[in-house]
Amino acid sequence: MTPKRILLGRIAGAHGIRGEVIIHAYTEPPENIAAYGPLSDEVGARTFEIAIVHVTAKGVVARLAGVSDRTAAEALKGVDLYVDRDRLPAAAEGEYYHADLIGMAAVDPAGQRIGEVVAVQNFGAGDLLEIRLAGARQTELIPFTDAHVPEVDVAARRVVVVLPPTDVGGEE
Repeated sequence: MTPKRILLGRIAGAHGIRGEVIIHAYTEPPENIAAYGPLSDEVGARTFEIAIVHVTAKGVVARLAGVSDRTAAEALKGVDLYVDRDRLPAAAEGEYYHADLIGMAAVDPAGQRIGEVVAVQNFGAGDLLEIRLAGARQTELIPFTDAHVPEVDVAARRVVVVLPPTDVGGEE
């Protein structure tokens, strides 16, 4: 089985003339993107050894092994940077990697299957679990809060979901 890969950042473009790049890092803090050793592209064909130069408001300025001029750096614009899931530290109590949640069964409080987690979204007001409802093509966005997701069982690969009430009548 191929290990699950986690997106840690994206090369945003070249910085300067010596081959440095700007990376939009999804790690916290941003400079931790270099803490996991070499990263690879989406398909794992290329690996990148990252040396942090400094962090700016635009992103992490870094040198990549083998990239020594602006042209080579510009050619990497848009490349996503991944790490194998097993190289990440264990999540803290009550915290979860989004990739670990995707594919989990969603069940109601009585244990009846209602669907599957297909994505984790965040539009600025907190994480939302996107759940594809069983037997349907549609998905529902559920706030990833204790009130709506009171239990996450990583070992059993399931989340308990309390669906919000629906507005049946449409009247106010």
